[in-house]
Amino acid sequence: MKKKNRWGLCVAPLYLFTLLFVLGPMIYMVAISFAVDNGDGHGFFWQFTVENYTKMTDPVYLQCFTQSFRLAFSTTLLVMLLGYPFGYFMAKLSERGKKTMMFLIMVPFWTSSLLRLYGWIIILQAKGVMNGVLMKLGILERPLKILYSYPAVLIGMVYALLPFMILAVYSSVEKMDWSLVEAARDLGASPARAFLTVTFKLTLPGLLSGVILTFVPSMGLFFIADILGGNKIVLVGSLIQDQLTRGSNWPFAAALAVILTVLTSLMIFLYRKITHVKDLEGIF
Repeated sequence: MKKKNRWGLCVAPLYLFTLLFVLGPMIYMVAISFAVDNGDGHGFFWQFTVENYTKMTDPVYLQCFTQSFRLAFSTTLLVMLLGYPFGYFMAKLSERGKKTMMFLIMVPFWTSSLLRLYGWIIILQAKGVMNGVLMKLGILERPLKILYSYPAVLIGMVYALLPFMILAVYSSVEKMDWSLVEAARDLGASPARAFLTVTFKLTLPGLLSGVILTFVPSMGLFFIADILGGNKIVLVGSLIQDQLTRGSNWPFAAALAVILTVLTSLMIFLYRKITHVKDLEGIF
């Protein structure tokens, strides 16, 4: 009984923190989403309404959600194609090679993400490094206009989120039992078949973790779209920021945040379902 009381005392601060700083703000955000904006940029008043949610059916806001999902899907797909093989082969390196690659992946996190994004501006601008190199090599006759466009935002998203996919896949491959792959090869499976039926199955949880760590943040990383897209690419996060600052419409911003939270929570729920052991067995 004493052990249970001690355990309860140890866990109580965690529950209290979650209640005050996670659950409390979320409940307040949901409550505000049903309030009414004053219309004068000076707050809101408490009167129940669903107008903030019906307002999202406007084609302008639907296009914003569509554009956010399109960017999130494209980013996740590219990060998967680049991050999975990187993490897979990284896990097969020697111990020294693993430490070196881990160091190189973590180094960018020591610098502000804003500074790194401004570095991409130097690379992608018309008179930037990339166009200069390509024109000197004779590949281009005139500079490409990549900066402040959708491809520039996509490059920034992939650059910012790729390490999360690499580390998730690396962790999954590192823990894998390679004797199962050897057994599949001994039973006559080709390298490709052994990879698809054994390796990919065992590393799928890591891949799906990387998908969640990529897809969910890419819905809200509005500062990347602002810096590399030049306000031409408007994401849901950008719209929320605009409503909180220039628009001063807190109830509508809260409604947008609620919908975004529901969508991301749904992704996490699907991830938990798919990565369940029984579900994995059903997939294969």
